[in-house]
Amino acid sequence: MKLSVLVPVYNEERTLEEIVRRVCAVPMPKEIILVDDGSKDGSREILTRLQEENRRAGDDLNDIKVFFQPQNEGKGAALKTAVGHVRGDVVIVQDADLEYDPKDYPSLLQPIQEGLADVVYGTRFAGGGAHRVLFFWHSLGNRILTLLSNMLTNLNLSDMEVGYKVFRADILKGIELKSKRFGFEPEITVKLAKKGCRFYEVPIAYHGRTYQEGKKITWKDGLAALYYMIRFRFTD
Repeated sequence: MKLSVLVPVYNEERTLEEIVRRVCAVPMPKEIILVDDGSKDGSREILTRLQEENRRAGDDLNDIKVFFQPQNEGKGAALKTAVGHVRGDVVIVQDADLEYDPKDYPSLLQPIQEGLADVVYGTRFAGGGAHRVLFFWHSLGNRILTLLSNMLTNLNLSDMEVGYKVFRADILKGIELKSKRFGFEPEITVKLAKKGCRFYEVPIAYHGRTYQEGKKITWKDGLAALYYMIRFRFTD
């Protein structure tokens, strides 16, 4: 089984090299598809260098592929570009910051490898590894959005907004993504539920960061998520 790791990147020069190193350290064959979403810092130069270093090294386990968006459009748009280049059997979404730990890959992949699941979500709210304690209102907002999503999809997820999502590649390629920013999370959840996909959840570690450290999602994205889950539940 070959893994495709999709990494949307926007102004992540401080963490980019380290997250790529951690992904590469997972001992299984994979392609790492990094899509820069119009970064204004040094992310693009770092990505170009990492791709060239990987090419010269001839790494048998890790194939780094880099693509550049002409302008900043959002996480969903970057992931849509990445999906178009997937050649693996299973796809995992990996944020370019250090909030999620690639050491969780084996447990996230297991339900799909065993033929039990079509989709696996990590969960920050049901056990798992170490968790940094941060924002109460952010956590509450996540839980409310998850509750509303569950009501619309008849699922019982504990963490719909989690960044770690794993898919069978053939199923993900059959979804037409329309959300450009963080609406990707509710959109993909609703559309996969409407397809009758088998969902599993796996506890994960979570090392959240503050807005001063580069966190990008805001309350406006929460309102957008509510709009998208209602839109895609009853249309499209």
